[in-house]
Amino acid sequence: MDLSVELAPKRKTGLRLENPVMTASGTFGYGTEYASLVDIQRLGAIVSKGVTLRPRKGNPQPRIVETPAGMLNSIGLQNIGIRAVVREKAPLWAEWSVPVIVNIAGDTYDEFRRLAAALEGVPGVAGVEVNISCPNVDQGGMVFGCDPGMAAQVTRCVRQETSLPVIVKLTPNVGDIRAVAQAVEEAGADALTVANTFLGMAYDLRRRRPVIPRGAAGLSGPAIKPLALYLAHQVAQAVTAPVIGCGGIASARDALEFLMAGATAVQVGTATFVDPQASIRIIEGLERYLEQQGCDTLREAVGVGNS
Repeated sequence: MDLSVELAPKRKTGLRLENPVMTASGTFGYGTEYASLVDIQRLGAIVSKGVTLRPRKGNPQPRIVETPAGMLNSIGLQNIGIRAVVREKAPLWAEWSVPVIVNIAGDTYDEFRRLAAALEGVPGVAGVEVNISCPNVDQGGMVFGCDPGMAAQVTRCVRQETSLPVIVKLTPNVGDIRAVAQAVEEAGADALTVANTFLGMAYDLRRRRPVIPRGAAGLSGPAIKPLALYLAHQVAQAVTAPVIGCGGIASARDALEFLMAGATAVQVGTATFVDPQASIRIIEGLERYLEQQGCDTLREAVGVGNS
């Protein structure tokens, strides 16, 4: 049974995954944190937490709030910085068979350019996911992702500095996500992740103020799945580049809905906090589904919901 997918079909080296189930940035650390809990080599790919030029402490606590059907987070890109990632994490990734894609986040075009350049030719790095959609930082973040022209310029900056496959992670908090998707594809994106978290809030009734100090935060989990699924479908209709569905995926059924809507792969995020084995269970569920349907390859199921 062939579950493999290709995320960079136009790139000479490509980005082939053994299966379409990836971990979402910010929910799986650098992969090393889960290595003793999950057979990470069974995953399609691991996407690292967002990495910036310099280390960041992130936003003040509290920065996670449970909601009735998911969670709000405002981590603020806490990370060890690109130099430490290259020095400490990449050598470990180079020993793994599972591809590791580094999520990068910058405040300026130049920062994105420098981040991409720092990862070029680094053993253990299989690709770059460009974060133009983080709702929990004051600079950069969604500012780039809400404007097609700015999103395209970020993509060009990264594309000019690396031969690695480039994935651009889009924000759902925009009027027309298709326009942004088309702009970044034309600027050189090999694939698109659809989408990052939705903006949301929660209030502390005793203190009469937002629970999260910043006020707004990113909503993820089952609550956003129908919304993310719709956006993935819209983007898949608007571009030729592979789409990676992301948002509320917690089961094989969820993953299959995204694949049938036109996604090539999926990312599992919040579900990992509830069950570290969630991604593995989804892979096993996909295998069972194809067997039940009498399909030899996953490609037979991709996009059928659009026909």
